[in-house]
Amino acid sequence: MANILTLTKSQPTRVLRPGQVLITAGEAGGELYVLQEGKLVVMRDGVDIATIDEPGALIGEMSVLLGVDHSATVRAAAPTTVRVIEDALPFLERTPLVALHVATLACARLDATSALLVELRKEAKGKDGQQGMLNRIWGSITVAPRG
Repeated sequence: MANILTLTKSQPTRVLRPGQVLITAGEAGGELYVLQEGKLVVMRDGVDIATIDEPGALIGEMSVLLGVDHSATVRAAAPTTVRVIEDALPFLERTPLVALHVATLACARLDATSALLVELRKEAKGKDGQQGMLNRIWGSITVAPRG
């Protein structure tokens, strides 16, 4: 599969200074970003949940694919350059290799999340309070959304 940076080389770039916000939680999306270089921190509900520093990483894909507002704030932790894909959904329709990258990323994240939940369920066996929370989480990722 072709490299996502190669597939998006014609897209414009945006340069961020440390502390500058790329995405704000609660705002409407539509753009997809590809990390060219630098480091981003993802924060949801006041909690840092991820650091993104691998060139070619995708940012904003959940909002684009689900058609919902951004669920997290993404801020530069170092000087950062991202490629900006405006109107990302039509772009993905025109570029199936990029869409395949997005689908692969989503599947990899779901696989990692479900593997982690399996381990947590094993550790929580017999602990009713923890098991109930894990059952709710498990149900939220294994039940197909309506629509």
